[in-house]
Amino acid sequence: MTERAGGQGPEPEAAAHVGPRNDLSGSARNVVQAGQVSGDVHVHTAALAPAPRPAQLPGDVRGFVNRSDELSALDGLLDARTGSHQDSDSDVLRIAVVVGTAGVGKTSLAVRWAQRAKEHFPDGQLYVNLHGYDPGPPMTVTDVLGRFLRALDVPVGRIPAGEEPRAELFRSVMAGRRVLVVLDNAATVGVIRPLLPGSPGCLVAITSRTRMSGLVAREGAYRVSVETLSEAESVRLLRSTIAAYRTDDADAELAELARLCARLPLALRIVAERAAARPRMPLRDLITDLRDESGLWDALSATSEEGAEEADAVRTVFAWSYRALPPHVARMFRLLGLHPGPDFRVEAAAALSGLNPVRARRHLDNLAGVHLLEECGHDRYQFHDLLRAYAIDQAQREESADDRRAALERVLGWYLHSAAAAARAGSCAYTMPLPLEPVDDRVCPMSFDDGKPAMAWYEAERDNLTTAVRIASSAGMDRIAWQIPAALTMVVADREPADAWLPAQRVALESARRAGDRYGEAITLDNLGIAYRHLFRLPEAEECFDAAQSAFRDLDSPFGCARAANGMGVAYMLAHRVDDAAACFEQALEQAHALGDPVYAGAFTRNLGWALLEQDDLDQAERRLSRAATLLADAEEPLERAEALTLLSTVHRRAGRFSRANHMAEQALAVAGEADGKLFEALALLELGRVCSARENGAEALGHLHQASLLFRRVGRTDLQAAAWDATGEAYLLLGRADDAAAFHRRAATAFRARGDNWSSALSLARLADALTKQGMSHEAQEHRGEALRLLAGFPDRAAEAKRAELRAARMET
Repeated sequence: MTERAGGQGPEPEAAAHVGPRNDLSGSARNVVQAGQVSGDVHVHTAALAPAPRPAQLPGDVRGFVNRSDELSALDGLLDARTGSHQDSDSDVLRIAVVVGTAGVGKTSLAVRWAQRAKEHFPDGQLYVNLHGYDPGPPMTVTDVLGRFLRALDVPVGRIPAGEEPRAELFRSVMAGRRVLVVLDNAATVGVIRPLLPGSPGCLVAITSRTRMSGLVAREGAYRVSVETLSEAESVRLLRSTIAAYRTDDADAELAELARLCARLPLALRIVAERAAARPRMPLRDLITDLRDESGLWDALSATSEEGAEEADAVRTVFAWSYRALPPHVARMFRLLGLHPGPDFRVEAAAALSGLNPVRARRHLDNLAGVHLLEECGHDRYQFHDLLRAYAIDQAQREESADDRRAALERVLGWYLHSAAAAARAGSCAYTMPLPLEPVDDRVCPMSFDDGKPAMAWYEAERDNLTTAVRIASSAGMDRIAWQIPAALTMVVADREPADAWLPAQRVALESARRAGDRYGEAITLDNLGIAYRHLFRLPEAEECFDAAQSAFRDLDSPFGCARAANGMGVAYMLAHRVDDAAACFEQALEQAHALGDPVYAGAFTRNLGWALLEQDDLDQAERRLSRAATLLADAEEPLERAEALTLLSTVHRRAGRFSRANHMAEQALAVAGEADGKLFEALALLELGRVCSARENGAEALGHLHQASLLFRRVGRTDLQAAAWDATGEAYLLLGRADDAAAFHRRAATAFRARGDNWSSALSLARLADALTKQGMSHEAQEHRGEALRLLAGFPDRAAEAKRAELRAARMET
């Protein structure tokens, strides 16, 4: 299935193409110089498309005071060739580590300096809060790298699975760029190292409560220690906040108030806001009140022995401020501690508290006004990690277990129903019927008029959604746990790297099984099969699809059986088990007919035609594909129809009916273009290029293949881009450009090998050998033919045997 985003109706799981199906993750930098293709056509190396200029820094903090020494120290890093602390080698990545105790103002300092320094980095700024000290789970390196790569305009399809491949791609994309990277709240050196770019033009600023000694020793990071404010600085911060409200407070009393706050900016701001809110209350009374509070709180664990005094002061200030809140605002504060993540929308807070969004916003603004929350965007708020820990503690103390569970059910239900609404608006309908877990009547899920705001909501809530799955499962809310990823099936398939949701999907499977929910188990297994198939982990994909089929059969669900059978068929096609794939597609088609679903009937008919094409049964393939094109046209599914027409072109091309093949591919291109289906346009262009090559018109072929390659890259399908590279190599060979042909075949073979696609690797190596033979490089050509023969040994079908015979004959001739 192509699993595209947007559109209406179900989607078959096979992308049209010529020859074997090619799915891979990888990249290439050689493309065809198009232009006047009737003249000299050549290969050139193209840089990655210019990335947008990310600007992810948070806003500067109000009332920032002093820190002039620390700012000057950081300024010295702006020129790696100056400053006594700098290495004389200007080719070294510059790293600053801003360290200090909790609440001392590390983030404020780093953001203030980054805002001042950003003009030195014309390629943008990246920022992430790693949540290394948050009560919830920290950000994973893999997720951060994915987020950074997307911000740098790397298509989702180009973002590989796994930490190490993403780190390598991140360094490649950042090479030669001047970007400021701010990594906030890092707990360990191990989290930092994979996030370091390799370009000396970049600068990385890190904040942490630890000294990051390993980073200083090995990477030469420059440490800037942030101490508590001096008494004079503390008094100035207090005065700057209260100046518009109180003018008669004595410096001595302000200094005493600062000492009670351990001169920590976080605590000072909270105290100052409370003083400003009570302009007629003598400051001495506030001081007495704060002193009395220190005995009322059972402390949270301190970060270290040396930080115990500061921790006690912060906890005291939190309790003092919290107890001054009106009861309904205090309840909002503590319930927010139950939210799945540290940042949230107004509507999520409303769901937690059972209030309408208008009242919830008023409470949130009150909390932000006294610095117990921070605004981090329109209608969006976040906790400092210390305050989130305090909110959780208060919820556990003051809310009953039943009330805590009810609040959690409301917010998790809000995420589930909002996710389902986003999926309906922003993705296709290739999902199983999903009767959602009911939600409290007071909860108002999000609604979306079209796909753009729906997907913007999903992007903002991705981390909260995956965390919601884990929390729902741990709380025994198993239906919510498996339904969130089930509702987002096509959003995840179309927009995320294949491994992005794997942990959440595995948790969902555990929840469905624990609850004895066979239907949830079947849907989740099918979704896992899609993810594993995208990762080209075909044995695991087949195991999941097989288990899904078994579960759907037990449930007497023909729709589910058809879906799982089709998914298994695509997995078999990727493994070049064409006969097995055809049997699966026939089964899926039979069930689609029984359901009376014309879209699925058309889609599965087309997939069966694809399998027949690969079996070289051109007559049957033409009949099936023609029927599929008619069904899909009647069902008003233009993109599915475009796929069928592209496959029909392949049939005619292989039968030598080149004019008919060209007509079908042109028709597919027009249909896809009218529906704005860039992927399907690229597939039609790839086939047009192959038709031109079959007619020995290599120059015209290169024009089509160049466009196809660019479109595949734009939509994130570098898997199919590799097929375009292979076809480009064949076109160059027609033009007598064997060296350029070999370059493209080599690149395609490398990509297929990295994917683990032995069938496609073997075919590409055979073509590479032909190009090398034309260059007179017979020895290397023989090596590649030998490797192709070894890869083909694992395929017992007639097509593989014919290819083996062809390769053996070529070895004998050379």
